[in-house]
Amino acid sequence: MTAGTIVFVGPTLPAAEAARLLPGAEIRPPVAVGDVLGLLKRRGLSRIAIIDGYFERMAAVWHKELLLALEKGIEVWGASSMGALRAAELHAFGMRGVGQVFEAFRSGALVADDEVAVAHLPAEAGFRAVSDALVNLRFGIRTAPGLGPRVRARLVELARARFYRERSWTQLVADGRADGLPAAQLDRLAAWEKPDVKRADAIALCAALRRARPRKPPRIRVPRTWALRQLRPPDR
Repeated sequence: MTAGTIVFVGPTLPAAEAARLLPGAEIRPPVAVGDVLGLLKRRGLSRIAIIDGYFERMAAVWHKELLLALEKGIEVWGASSMGALRAAELHAFGMRGVGQVFEAFRSGALVADDEVAVAHLPAEAGFRAVSDALVNLRFGIRTAPGLGPRVRARLVELARARFYRERSWTQLVADGRADGLPAAQLDRLAAWEKPDVKRADAIALCAALRRARPRKPPRIRVPRTWALRQLRPPDR
């Protein structure tokens, strides 16, 4: 079931593909602070799913607004990128996470927000990513054939050392060569078809939304703090 569902997506999965996978859902650009608050009075809204979200040029979606959605009985789902981060952080309060990236954050195997960050083009260019997420590089390094343990560990270090906008497979291989890693292993890595765990998780989220039956989140009560009152009028 996808009626009453809003999905926030950007560079991880093209909007047209998300719409094809979730017929009847409303597909929106990456989520930012205040976007979820603005939806809470909408009639017929039953689920909010977050894949992508802004974090640098505007404030990221606020945890408190997701908790308010859960308080109202709206299901909140997340995967892949910003959605995986927030789902791991709010899982205990009823937010539902999907996929390997979410599980890695929930377990503590990943802790840094920049693991999922990518540079991307604007909306008119379809939010196309122009860098590779560290989590994708990590997964690829771990699963690529023909790499020795020392090379895998060093490649992760080199990837982490780059600013998120500079991360790419091409740059990583170049950094490996400059670092003196074995050329034959880097040649195999360069020629290997790279996996995209963030995209796979986004597709898995769409599949989970299609087959899931409605389920009310646990009952919670969100304190109406001063900061929250600045973003919305007090409840009447």
